[in-house]
Amino acid sequence: MPSVLITGCSRGIGVEFVRQYAAEGWTVYATVRDAERAEALVSVRGEVVVLELDVADPASVAILAERMRGVPIDLLINNAGVYGPRNLRVGNVPYPVWQDVLAVNVLGPMRVIETFIEHLRLGAQKKIVALTSKMGSMADNTSGGTYIYRSSKAALNATIKSVALDLRPEGFSAAVLHPGWVRTEMGGPSALIEPRESVTGMRRVIDGLTPQTTGRFYNYDGKEIPW
Repeated sequence: MPSVLITGCSRGIGVEFVRQYAAEGWTVYATVRDAERAEALVSVRGEVVVLELDVADPASVAILAERMRGVPIDLLINNAGVYGPRNLRVGNVPYPVWQDVLAVNVLGPMRVIETFIEHLRLGAQKKIVALTSKMGSMADNTSGGTYIYRSSKAALNATIKSVALDLRPEGFSAAVLHPGWVRTEMGGPSALIEPRESVTGMRRVIDGLTPQTTGRFYNYDGKEIPW
């Protein structure tokens, strides 16, 4: 039975990842910052283990990795992320908030990868993905603004690209995935697709990852996105 560790599972896309992988018979390690607020996971059927994890807290990540010592993980999905303030322009950028967003969106995924690398080495599939955004694409930026979120996702993209190249000799594959504009708390009610469609598409992309296709930037429907 394959296993997956998913961060940020309290709602939205994270919950849908848990639901779909559990339905396929995977062992799902679903992480949330506060297990008492994980009501959305209670009704998910299957082999689901709910664990507390704050990706921005080094101690939290280390404690969970030690708790799971020796447990093989086939797939790591770095889903946890924050948006930060919207509609920022030159002159009103809050730098402490920027640092907080970078801690979650960039340092967090890398910290989880490094801390759980031995678990991933024990797994058969050796796959790592991180949810990013087209807003982290330099080529796609034609409107400016949104400095905090854009820069965090661009930095995440660069990080995972390097991870993919560094770990490829060990048989790993890694990629960044744009989930689309999804109707979640972050995406809002005007978004174009539901979490189910987004996650179904991303799972197809993940299924197709190999060391030969590692280090790429994909849309949820499998199309490549320019960096």
